[in-house]
Amino acid sequence: MSRDAGAGTLNDERELAALCIAYAVAVDTRDGDRLAGLFVEDGELVIPKVPADLRPVLVRKGSETLRQIPDGLRRFTKTFHEVLNREFTIEGGAATGLVYCVAHHVTAAVGNGPEARGGTDAVWYIRYLDDYRRTAAGWRITRRELHLEWVEERPVALIS
Repeated sequence: MSRDAGAGTLNDERELAALCIAYAVAVDTRDGDRLAGLFVEDGELVIPKVPADLRPVLVRKGSETLRQIPDGLRRFTKTFHEVLNREFTIEGGAATGLVYCVAHHVTAAVGNGPEARGGTDAVWYIRYLDDYRRTAAGWRITRRELHLEWVEERPVALIS
C-alpha cells in the first residue's frame, strides 16, 4: 500500500498491482507485444546475467528490445511467476514500487523413459525495484530492476 494519502491513491494502487500481474502473465505466456506495452516507449528492464552475475547488470531498453524478452525464456519448458508482496509510493503522475515475486523456470529432463517426465525447477526469489509513470493509457513501467535474492533448484515431474 502507498504511504501517500492523496485522493485516488487506492485506485492507483489497484492499477499498479494489476500492471505487475500483467507483467507476470505476459512473461509466462511469452507475449512480447503485451510485455512491451506495459512499459513506456523508452522503458527499461534491468536483469541479471544468469549464471555469471546475479546482480541486475543487463539493460534492455525500448519497446522493440522489450518485445523480444519472452523469446529468451523459450529455453524453459514452462515458467510460472507468483506476484506476492508489493508496496507503492505514489506522487502525482509518478510512482515507485517494491514488488516481491517467486518465479519458477522449469526445464524438462533429457532422454526417454520415465525420467523424461521429470525435470528441474530453477526457483528465483525476486525483488523488483520499479519506477512507474501515469500515461494516457494508464500506469506504465519506466524502469524495472530485477534483483535476485536467491535461487534454488528442485526436481519436478511434468504432467503435460
